[in-house]
Amino acid sequence: MMFKKIVVAGGGTLGSQIAYQTAYSGFQVVIYDVNAAAVAAAKRRIATWDQVYAQEMNATPAVIHDTNEHLSFATDLETAVEDADLVIEAVPEVLPIKNDFYASLAKVAPAKTIFTTNSATFVPSQFATITGRPAQFLALHFTNHVWENNMAEVMGHPGTDEAVYQQVVAFAHQIGMVAIQLHKEQSAYVLNAILVPFIDAALMLWVHGVADPTAIDRAWMVATGAPMGPFGILDEIGLRNAYTVMLAASTESGKGGLVDVAHKLKIEMLDQNKLGLESNQGFYSYPAPAFASAKFLQE
Repeated sequence: MMFKKIVVAGGGTLGSQIAYQTAYSGFQVVIYDVNAAAVAAAKRRIATWDQVYAQEMNATPAVIHDTNEHLSFATDLETAVEDADLVIEAVPEVLPIKNDFYASLAKVAPAKTIFTTNSATFVPSQFATITGRPAQFLALHFTNHVWENNMAEVMGHPGTDEAVYQQVVAFAHQIGMVAIQLHKEQSAYVLNAILVPFIDAALMLWVHGVADPTAIDRAWMVATGAPMGPFGILDEIGLRNAYTVMLAASTESGKGGLVDVAHKLKIEMLDQNKLGLESNQGFYSYPAPAFASAKFLQE
């Protein structure tokens, strides 16, 4: 099946990027969100991506115009998914919210529609039954700044139809992604399975007062030549997302210390509207973060 209409459920930071990149690649895209306020916020994010693609992708005004012509918005799920070929779920990383979404989606989506989740921490088998179409369900996971970090991890569950899996791999290529194919379910996929312990270690150093975020980032950048450290990465990920993930991970065996991390993120960052790139203020101030200056590594 050739995909034509794509629905992205959730117009947040990453959801809006996925939708924009998909529309930029020529697909008709509907961004679904729960109410008018959420849709208005998604539209503001889309305007930001207009500027980013013009500056970083050299997209012409005509291309930006065409991209926006491919985008539409909906607050009614049944209307949004009418004749949809693919749904990419990018709703908040909260199990009950995702369960409620899939239960609703299963009732209104056409039989042909393939469902994918962009979940960062949950695996497809956790939702396969509730989707009502386990053979047509798998994970399609993107990375923040999709136009630059153009990687999509594709992960099925034991019941995913292989032909459906390959259709999603082909779609990832069509929207300019490098498709990383996983052979079995793995929480955190490939990238985050490597990245999360690294981020956890940095956050624990911060929580325990060993060093401040700039010193931790500077140590990593000087030693490895990386363009940013763990706290710069956290700003890109989004501190609300990081908080949710840390809180969920803290319930796992041996990770109780992450409760303190989540608490510190909540009090010192989220409650101060320091959300990372989303609010232009996180561990660093944007659009000109300190770590981007040559002086940062000389201090």
